[in-house]
Formats: sequence, C-alpha cells, structure tokens
Amino acid sequence: MTIDEKVLPDLDAAAKTWLDRLQSALGDGAADATAELFHPDAWWRDLLAFTWDLRTAHGHDALAARIAGASSAGSVSFSLTDRPVLVEAGAEPWVQAVFELRTAVARGRGVLRLVERDGVWRAWTLLTAMDELIGHEELVGARRPFNSLEGPGRTWPEVRERQREFADGEPAVLIVGAGHSGLGLAARLGRLGVPTLVVDRNERIGDGWRNRYDSLVLHDPVWYDHLPYLPFPPNWPVYTPKDKLADWLEFYAHAMELNVWTGSELAETKRDGDGWAVTVRRADGSLRTVRPRHLVLATGVSGTEPNMPDVPGIDDFRGLACHSRDFPRGVDFAGQKAVVIGSCNSGHDLAQELYEKGAQVTMIQRSPTYVVSLAGSAIAMTGMYDGSGPPTDVADLLSASFPFKCAPEMHQATTAAMAEHDKELLAGLEKAGFLLSSGINGTGALQLFLQRGGGYYINVGCSELIAEEKIGLRSGVEPARFTPTGLELSDGSTLDADVVVFATGYRGMVETARRLLGDEIADRCGPVWGLDDEGELQGVWRRSGQDGLWFMGGNLAMARFYGKFLALQIKAHEVGLLEPRTTSKGGE
Repeated sequence: MTIDEKVLPDLDAAAKTWLDRLQSALGDGAADATAELFHPDAWWRDLLAFTWDLRTAHGHDALAARIAGASSAGSVSFSLTDRPVLVEAGAEPWVQAVFELRTAVARGRGVLRLVERDGVWRAWTLLTAMDELIGHEELVGARRPFNSLEGPGRTWPEVRERQREFADGEPAVLIVGAGHSGLGLAARLGRLGVPTLVVDRNERIGDGWRNRYDSLVLHDPVWYDHLPYLPFPPNWPVYTPKDKLADWLEFYAHAMELNVWTGSELAETKRDGDGWAVTVRRADGSLRTVRPRHLVLATGVSGTEPNMPDVPGIDDFRGLACHSRDFPRGVDFAGQKAVVIGSCNSGHDLAQELYEKGAQVTMIQRSPTYVVSLAGSAIAMTGMYDGSGPPTDVADLLSASFPFKCAPEMHQATTAAMAEHDKELLAGLEKAGFLLSSGINGTGALQLFLQRGGGYYINVGCSELIAEEKIGLRSGVEPARFTPTGLELSDGSTLDADVVVFATGYRGMVETARRLLGDEIADRCGPVWGLDDEGELQGVWRRSGQDGLWFMGGNLAMARFYGKFLALQIKAHEVGLLEPRTTSKGGE
C-alpha cells in the first residue's frame, strides 16, 4: 500500500494534534477517548513514565484502563522533537514521530506511530519512556562534577581508595556480578549519586569473559554493543574477541570510577529491617559486613548454576566429563575423541574450539536449532545498528518502541529474508542431518532469546564444519548413560569419547538467588526472564517479588538500555518517590 503524495496530511500537524488529544485525555482520565485515539489492535508500551513499571497495554480495554489511571502522574505535556516521517515498511505505512514528555516528576521521550484507516489517523503503537527524574538528574554534561577530589583525601588515588572501600559510609546498592550488566548499572547509579558497590568472585574485572574458551567472539556487531556513557572507539572491530571485551570492561570500571571488589563472594546475606546485611568474603580472606538498601543480582540471564543432566554411569567414565562452564583452557586435545552435548551458541563454539585443537569432534543435537550467519543476522539491524544507523540512544528508543509481541509478521519477514541469504549454508546443514528451526512461529532468534534464553546459533564458522562433516553429528538423540569409554545414546548406539562437554545451559537467575539468599527469598521472586501475559520480560529490570531485591541482565544492548530504568527505580526509592510494595521487619 502506498499513500498518494497528493493526499498526504501535514505530518507535523497530524502528530501534534494527536499528542494534544492524548494530553487532554490523560489530564481528564477520559477513558472514553480511547477509540478515537487508538486502533483496536493498538499497543502502548510504558517504561516507568506512567506506570512506574515496564508495562504494555494492548487493545481498547487495556488502553482505556491506562488512560484512566494516568491521572496519578499529574500534569502531562508532550512536544515533538523532530519532524515526523512516513515509513512504508509493511502492509500499511505509518507516520512515525519522536517526542518529549514531561510529568509532575519526570522527563522522558516517546515514539508514536499513526496509521490511516478509513480516512482516520489513529495510533498503532505508542512508547512512553522515562529519561530522568526532575531534580535528580544524572551528573553528566553540564552537571558533571567540578573535580574528582570531593570527599576525604588529598589526591585522586586517596579519594578513590576511600570511596572504593566505603570508608566513610555504607553503599546504598550492592551489585553481585561485575560483567557488562553489573558495571553498566553501577555507572548509571553513580551518575545518579547513588553509592554503589559491585562484588565479583573473579580475580580481575573481565575474567568472566577472559576465562572462557579461546575462540569466543561476540555474535552481535559493535554498534549494538556499546556500554552506557562510553562507546567503543571508532577503530573497534565489528565483532569483538572475548579477551578484548574483558580488557575493555576493566578499563570501563576505572574510567567510570566504579567501586568494585574482585575476588569477593557473599558469605552470608539476610534481611535487615527494610534493607540487607551482607557479609562479603574479600580476596584476602577477611570478612566485611555492609548494609545496602538494595541488592542486585547481575549474574547473567541464565544465572550461574549449571544445568547438568543426570546421566547414569558418569563415575565409571575414564575420560573427562564437564559442563561448558568448567571446560579447561589451554588443554591439548589433539588426537582425542570429543563429544559436545548441545547445539546452541556454546555447543557450536566449543565444538569448533575442540576441532581447531585437533580433536575428533561429534555434536549431539537433542532438538532443532535456529541457525543464522553473522551476515544474515545483520539484516535485522540494517539502518539501526550499523555504520549508517542513527545515534545509539535513538536506535535504542526506536527498537524499544515495538513491543515484544507486536507485529510478529515483521519478524517473520525478516527471518525469511535471513534464511534466503543463508540458503546454501542451511541446505548444507540439512544434508548433514542437522535439525533446523525457524524459531517460535517463524520469528527467528529474538523470541527464542526472550522466551527461552536460547535455542539458536549465530554462525561464526562451526556450521560449515558440520556441513562439510569435519565435525560429526548425531541429531534427535539424547545421552542415555556413560560407559567406561564413552556414551550410549537413546537410540541404543554408542560413541567412544575421551572428553564429553555438556553445553546444556544454566538453570536461571532465580536459582542463583536460591544459592545466595536461600529458598524463602528465592521462592518470593517469581519467574525471572520469559514474557508475561503483556509481553514484558518477567522479573528483570523491574521490582521482583522481594522488596529490595532486583535482577539485572540481558545482552549488551538490552543491559545498556533497560539498566537505565532499573537505576531510575532505585533512585526513586532512595528519594521517596517509589515506595516498597511491602515492608519487611527484622530478619523476615
């Protein structure tokens, strides 16, 4: 469908008129204006601005409830920031407008998409996202500190040492995990003036990447992976080697003046009034108890607890059997027979690593896997996260403005285009017996990541090795039991092996909470990750079932964008704008 230029409306006027009408409806709580403003299949995604949560309303009933409840935000105003544009990317074109918003307590931005049907322009999608709290803005730009010598100490090293050790006070926030999620959140909290401590059990910042298998590189391009405030330099490679990223994280922590205790673990954690009493075992073996009001687990989307299948006979196996987390580095596997159980990113990467070290490798593929090449996956990011795309903050806003469950046909079309690009590669895999998937309802990797946290492989070379039968494949089978010399599979066949690696993932963030905080608190958390009924991710970047406990995770892009909303919620708690859902007493 193409709109005749002769009948195009004044796009500025159309968007401004619509925003004025929404502003009036919100001020009056006029739910009866819903049908005039929104199409019946419209979506409104709100990131804190009106709900103090990450929420998506879909359909007239939910939209009417959103408008009726918005009066609690106080006076609201909207203003266009750029000229609206006409986008012809699907079955029907839309007018897209980026705007600024202001409520009684916050400023933010949003994206509006208007679609014309039966001569009337109504909203198809609306995003409203909080950017800053009025009176509690980030200490950046014109608000940056005059110098770094604020506080006790005569020199910058002395000041930083006292800050890092919390010699003069308690941290308001304790973050467990100094990966990209934990460091990015700490940077945002620091710019909001919230004293934050990060602890990590590794010896150095970045060891979570540095200690992984040698061939690992990021599967997303550099434009997608910037950290908050400090983008990668312009000479950075498109795909980042894991050791290079590890060094960057270490540099990032120093440049952003983050307070990180490495070689440190939680020895004991319990509720202490409305906060926490956390005893940390430091690298030198000493114990230090801190009392933060907020505890954040930033230990990765999948958590830290390996999902290790219970395969009988493992004690009888004469070779090496381990989970991918414990895969040894620098070991010479030349001439050995290796079996990798699992066919997603880690399974492929490990199989390729073993092959390149001279092992004879067989992959056990238990279920179908979605596969896309690096070049194919770049199709989904064209014009957004590439060398020709908009600034990262604009790309993030536009990406977030499509709710996760909105417009599956667009994801299906993109997935089909990627499959067409990769058709020779996919045909080679099928010929080798590899079981292929197109993702959930043909939507590729995105919904697999959001709903399952895996189920896909972004090819960096292993698929060609499988297609050329340089890496063996047994598909549609499970390991049934170990034998002294290998594995017996569920179809009755056997495989000889000197090393068996389980690339079978992890048990999730709640299980990490269970190990660190106990069953009672973990059971209160509810699900973390996976989409809820509205289409928002459960438990992460938003309040959990336990007051004062937050979960932080996601790939580099999601952590960069959504970490801001977690930081804003914590800051809002700190200044009394957002109250706990319940109040804990003592050790309850």
